[in-house]
Amino acid sequence: METIEKIGIEELSINTIRTLAMDAVQRANSGHPGTPMALAPAAYVLWKKFMKHNPLDPEWFNRDRFILSNGHASMLIYAILFLTGYKITLEDIKNFRQWGSITPGHPERKLTPGIETTTGPLGQGIMNSVGMAIAEAHLASKFNTKDYKLIDHYTFAFCSDGDFMEGASNEAASLAGQLGLDKLIWIYDDNHITIEGSTKISYSDNVEMRFKGYNWHVQNLGDKANDLVAIEDAISNARNEKNKPSLIIIRSHIAYGAPDLQDTPEAHGSPLGEEEVKKTKEFYNWPPDKKFFVPDEVLEHMNAKDDGKKNQSAWEELFDVYRSEENGRASLLEKAINNKIPDDWDKDIQVFKESDGPIATRKASNKIINSFAKNIPWLVGGSGDLAPSTKTLIEGSDYIEKNNYNNRNIAWGVRELAMCAASSGLYLHGGVRPFAATFFIFTDYARPAIRLAALMELPVIYVLTHDSIGLGEDGPTHQPIEHLASFRAMPHIAVIRPADANETAFAWRAAIKRNEGPTLLILTRQKLPIFNRDKLEDAKGVLKGAYILSKENTSEPDLILLSSGSEVQLILEAKEKLEKENIHTRVVSMPCWEIFRAQPREYKEEVLPSKVKNRIAVEAAASFGWCEWVRDNGQVIGIDKFGTSAPYKDIYENYGLTVEKIVERAKLILNKK
Repeated sequence: METIEKIGIEELSINTIRTLAMDAVQRANSGHPGTPMALAPAAYVLWKKFMKHNPLDPEWFNRDRFILSNGHASMLIYAILFLTGYKITLEDIKNFRQWGSITPGHPERKLTPGIETTTGPLGQGIMNSVGMAIAEAHLASKFNTKDYKLIDHYTFAFCSDGDFMEGASNEAASLAGQLGLDKLIWIYDDNHITIEGSTKISYSDNVEMRFKGYNWHVQNLGDKANDLVAIEDAISNARNEKNKPSLIIIRSHIAYGAPDLQDTPEAHGSPLGEEEVKKTKEFYNWPPDKKFFVPDEVLEHMNAKDDGKKNQSAWEELFDVYRSEENGRASLLEKAINNKIPDDWDKDIQVFKESDGPIATRKASNKIINSFAKNIPWLVGGSGDLAPSTKTLIEGSDYIEKNNYNNRNIAWGVRELAMCAASSGLYLHGGVRPFAATFFIFTDYARPAIRLAALMELPVIYVLTHDSIGLGEDGPTHQPIEHLASFRAMPHIAVIRPADANETAFAWRAAIKRNEGPTLLILTRQKLPIFNRDKLEDAKGVLKGAYILSKENTSEPDLILLSSGSEVQLILEAKEKLEKENIHTRVVSMPCWEIFRAQPREYKEEVLPSKVKNRIAVEAAASFGWCEWVRDNGQVIGIDKFGTSAPYKDIYENYGLTVEKIVERAKLILNKK
């Protein structure tokens, strides 16, 4: 057996990556060793010879972005980050997949230095990468000058058969090709293996032709996963392509070098086994009994701290000169990068008067967006081919398109999943604040991306219109019923369903200022009255999640009526009737459970005094969850079946969402019928 002293530094580095992956998975008795072993050469070439990054400052803005979309191969990126000098130790590698570790089973943003996005559900990472590439192109178009290329970096992604089998890949690749994102480069691991066996049992796409059809630049290297020169040339060619995104196809061999498990599904998602690990190390001319062995020369060769520091320092010097000559642009770019919202950003949002109504909250939202968009010029967004209905176009700007990236509207097309995942990529890149819009019902297509945004606590704003049976004649396929309950069950999300135009204005204020996770603005298609308040600014109770919209006519209410959105008008009218019958009623508008839940106990008690047991919640959606607020003696008037096709007023009537039914139920629980 050849000793490691006789192995060249490149092969030595590659085999270090491979053996670290093998040992970590074996020690954890859990994980995916085969893909890191197969892709180690491509990862080595990319990170050693092309990636512009700084381990000392993983958030340096002009770094290249790298996404491991096939996140099950997480040990590949952990090994690379460790070897190049990020704050990951060999002990962290040894603690792979363990409690409290920063090396979890799939890469997680914020947990591990150098991880750009949380990946694992296949297809999500490559969709994120499209958003990052859009952000780079947009900011470069907006801030670069002939003399200063301040924004100038690439977005790389590794992806797999599984990524390409997911329909998400179609949405992402189609969009990237449409926009001509030439700084987006995907490296496709064509290893012919999935969990169930060879890909031939389920997958026979001609990927090369498929991506050429998407208007991508495609290079098929064939069986050259270990050919460093071929890989280097392919990445160079991709970087030199100036009109299209690039795909590099590599036919790799899962668990390369494992004598009994190479090219088998067993190597995909299970440890190799102690004996197979030893045999594989022998194939690599590696000490078979040494675990987590990292040669000193590899650490020295792979360390990127010095180069990273130099690259960042040179960029910062360029920024200093740019700042002196382009002060206005530089100041705006810094604010955008830091998402520094001006204190008076909302100064132009109108206060809606009763005489301005009735108005659908989606239409009020349009007025609100365009009143503050000029004050947050890094706000960008778009709709899933529904802008005329969601009312989300930013006025004074066209659509972002190929070779014209300076605009602020994004035509996502009928691609709800890619829209929401790429919006996460926009935020993850930095320098833009994204929103995404569609009908509320179509979050069924986008839910996986919204969930990952919540997992990463990204403050993406989702503008979701046509929020209930109120959209009427389109029928049950378009009428969301269970959706409010399902998103209220999702951690880190704020679901805000405003009841009129002024509540919508404060809902936007809450969304813009919120940084703890995504915000869903749930808006109506139908027109709603604008409430006649004692003080128009009383709608700011939205910022606390719930508030007393109308107090009882005595010191203590007999009954509390709670609702959100379009049904608040019903409980206000019901209160008037009940008060005439000497039933003292409080009306609580409750647009956001999550924000209200986070308020001090004293405020919650002030709004919903615990001694008042008689409560009725009303909402044109599933009743699930309202028990938290109505408690033991309370009741819920909701919809626990699917909708129907009819004029919306008829649906409300036939589903029992009427003033009369609310009054009847109130009398029943108060024993005053």
